[in-house]
Amino acid sequence: MPSIVAQNARMKGIFGVRPVPAAETHRTTMFEIFFDLVFVFALTRVITFMAGSPSALTLAQGLLLLLLLLYSWSPYIWVGNLVRPDVGLVRAATLVAMAAIFVAALVLPGAWQQGPELFDAPLTLALAYVVGRAVQLVILFWASATDPPLRSTLRFFTVPVMLGWIPLVIGALLGGTAQTALWTVAFLLNVGGARIASTFRPWQLRSVDHFTERFGLVLIIALGESLISAGAGPRTMAPVGAAVLAALLGLTSTVCLWWLYFDRLAPAARRAVSDVPGERRASVAGDAYGLGHSTLIIGAIYVALGIEEVIGQLTEKSAHPHGLGWEAATALYGGTTLYLLSRLVFRRLTIRSVHPTQVVAALLPLPLLPIGRSLPPLAALALLTVFLIGVTWFERRVDRRDERTATAQALLP
Repeated sequence: MPSIVAQNARMKGIFGVRPVPAAETHRTTMFEIFFDLVFVFALTRVITFMAGSPSALTLAQGLLLLLLLLYSWSPYIWVGNLVRPDVGLVRAATLVAMAAIFVAALVLPGAWQQGPELFDAPLTLALAYVVGRAVQLVILFWASATDPPLRSTLRFFTVPVMLGWIPLVIGALLGGTAQTALWTVAFLLNVGGARIASTFRPWQLRSVDHFTERFGLVLIIALGESLISAGAGPRTMAPVGAAVLAALLGLTSTVCLWWLYFDRLAPAARRAVSDVPGERRASVAGDAYGLGHSTLIIGAIYVALGIEEVIGQLTEKSAHPHGLGWEAATALYGGTTLYLLSRLVFRRLTIRSVHPTQVVAALLPLPLLPIGRSLPPLAALALLTVFLIGVTWFERRVDRRDERTATAQALLP
């Protein structure tokens, strides 16, 4: 009888009567991976936006776009952790959100370019963003129909999210400095709302494996897609000679970034989150992956932008006469610093272990930045690659030392 009841409940979910709850053993589905590929496409379009006319303002505007995208995507992980996103009307609604993200990605390079048409790039981007967030709220409220704690969380969550739509649309209409300021307000409202909601009523985390796996998959897709974007970019010329060597150096750097997260840290973090009891598990997971992991992705995107600028200068023979330049060097070295520091924040929030020497190593790219800025593009990238190889070797020693310490403590009576 229980199996028949469960089968009937699933059939009702498939045919749209109600969402199908996600089980504790739920893992990431192929449909979610497809959804995330569209989202990462949007992230790589931010690289195109920043590479169009790199400047301090463009880098800051790109950061704002990345933050808005990431904090509009992360609630879909909670959606997939609560209900099956690949069946019934939930799948249909998610496809609408996917279309909105795709439209946003298409117009992202013109995010601050107002046109004569009614729906220019900034307004189209703002409206696509609103549609994506609205779909989240619809699914979550539908899933909370028989879940009073979740409905209570959503009451706190929805108000600031919807209030954030107002400055987003007004900023798109005004353009320029006002757009930057109002979109920053929209982002702060979204983040503040999420923090308030989780403080008063934590989100429900049913499957730790699904939650951690989804974030990890997006990071590895971002690393891969960002590397492709860095190799191809908006350039029309194929890399030759020094540019090919730069591409190989970029690949080596990306492999180091991959190793620093996926080799030991990701499995250890998943185990640590699984060991957290009760409602604290959702809070710890939300902080670790929402804060540390999101900025890991942003750091990877900036590194990709820096690699693209190096390859572009070598391919088009338009390198700065006195070196790489401040903008490209900031993306390359600043992005590496952000990635390494975010990794330590993530490590501290999950496995609770960060050594002072790791912090020093993470900050080293900052004093290297002015040196890299004055070097020729290929030499600047080579310097960063050597540094990342050194950090990878150092972290490997730290991990082995921590493992020996943990083993010795476990053997103590």
